[in-house]
Amino acid sequence: MSDFRVERVDYGTALSELRAIRDVVFVGEQRVPVEIERDALDASCTHVLARDADGRPIGTGRLAPNGKIGRMAVLGEWRGRGVGRAMLLRLLDAAREAGLSDVMLHAQVDAERFYAADGFLPVGDRFEEAGIVHQEMRRLLDRPAAVETAAQAIAAVVGIATNTRRAMVIYSRELDPGLLDHPNVTTALRRLATRGGEIRLLLQDVAAPQRAHAPLIALAQRLSSAFLVRVIEEPVDLTYPSAFVANDTGGWYFRPLGHRLDGETQLDGAARVRQLRTVFDSAWERARPATELRALGI
Repeated sequence: MSDFRVERVDYGTALSELRAIRDVVFVGEQRVPVEIERDALDASCTHVLARDADGRPIGTGRLAPNGKIGRMAVLGEWRGRGVGRAMLLRLLDAAREAGLSDVMLHAQVDAERFYAADGFLPVGDRFEEAGIVHQEMRRLLDRPAAVETAAQAIAAVVGIATNTRRAMVIYSRELDPGLLDHPNVTTALRRLATRGGEIRLLLQDVAAPQRAHAPLIALAQRLSSAFLVRVIEEPVDLTYPSAFVANDTGGWYFRPLGHRLDGETQLDGAARVRQLRTVFDSAWERARPATELRALGI
């Protein structure tokens, strides 16, 4: 049984509890002026409140009528225990119930990876708000989102890896420099591998990442039971122009041209994953094991 619960609350009834948490986190810890923290929008928002097993408030967040999620705050002793994600998922459900097609938020930069794990992609440049650097992030609800920048591509792969239950596949030309070697991506893949996940890598060119000392090769060497690598040799597969990542919970990121990062992504697209797995599994069966990597310790 969970040691906390998240519920939607009436603003007027729960106002003192909402402010108690936000005053501690925003006003006390982050030194946000109270006149900025408390705004006229509050009364028109949908609010969620997390409580511990004894009913004490431990976290809060809100959804504005225009689809902006904000005021996400969790008391210090409860951070890292799933409270923030549980509140975020409840707010996403509220957005769907309200008929919204997308939601957005202003993430503090150290929380970008947290929001990427639930399908939010960065939009535009970073900016300062209430004296703190933020990044606008957006998620489309129940439909694919366009990936147009490297930052969005990185967020997409982080989200897919984080939401993988057991198995993830990567179809790549040469381990995608600038994407699969990004620290946020390698961290997400390492976490998946160390919690028992399996990552299958299918490459068209294994020599190029070897020459570049790709970080993912070193990670695969250290976690050889989790990473399986094969190399494409069949001409029919070498002409395949695209690249993609997919997992076993409906998450996918597809690039029509494998040497580019632009494409589409979705965390809840099971039908598209089935299509991509058909392509992957067929090529996987025809590919050869990457013995040149095994010789280095895989």
